[in-house]
Amino acid sequence: MWFRLCAACHGDRGEGRLDLAAPAIAGLPEWYVLAQLTKFRDGTRGTHPQDVAGLRMRPMARSLPTDEDLGAVAAYVAALPVQPPPPTITGDIANGERQYVVCQACHGPDGRGNQPLMAPPLVKTNDWYLLTQLQNFKRGVRGADPARDTAGSMMAPMAAALDEQTMRDVIAYIQTLR
Repeated sequence: MWFRLCAACHGDRGEGRLDLAAPAIAGLPEWYVLAQLTKFRDGTRGTHPQDVAGLRMRPMARSLPTDEDLGAVAAYVAALPVQPPPPTITGDIANGERQYVVCQACHGPDGRGNQPLMAPPLVKTNDWYLLTQLQNFKRGVRGADPARDTAGSMMAPMAAALDEQTMRDVIAYIQTLR
């Protein structure tokens, strides 16, 4: 029932929509979707004035009245078949592979994520979304509050160490892991 609200932006199959800056969410792990919905609902995400997509997402998460509703949406999204997003970003794959060595400590050598570290899979969502989030971490738009967002605050310095081209290279490499 609640997924109809999500589908307006993320698509009926959770495939995402670039024109709305709504990433592909189909098949993301339930634990990750629940964590993000909770962060949007409690204001850990979606409150920074430069996070336009997050500012749109926060009221959607707040419209889910109970923790059970959040859990139901997370379970539904996790059960959706992954919709492989088309690539939109190019980069130096060989350099991206070299740079990804640092990323794999949390996200895994295959980019499939790591629940104990709250590191999401990188291979199930859009490359443009990954770039936007790296930029957000680097600018302090996301992950700037270690007390409320432990996982995000661990990601912020990782993104800060990357220039724009290296971000693109890493993301181009991640696309090869799909």
